Amino acid sequence: MKIQEFQRLIEAVYYEKDSARGLAGTHMWFCEEVGELTRALRRDTREELEGEFADVLAWLSSLASIAGIDLEEAARKKYERGCPRCESTPCACG
Repeated sequence: MKIQEFQRLIEAVYYEKDSARGLAGTHMWFCEEVGELTRALRRDTREELEGEFADVLAWLSSLASIAGIDLEEAARKKYERGCPRCESTPCACG
């Protein structure tokens, strides 16, 4: 699944609820999910990590949608030439 497809799927499932909550409220839920990912990283179990990474991506997608940002396009613009600072792959920044 491409990033844009995933973002549209999350919009179909959650946009109405998340947009009603607003950007600030949805951001708070996103932060909670990042905390859950942090705990999962400490426990280091693959199944839990997969679920938490997926949750963080879903909440990030929802935030982007509320803000009117296409994640796939934003990522392409910023990273298509490699590191945004030195434009190398791998990054050659010191």
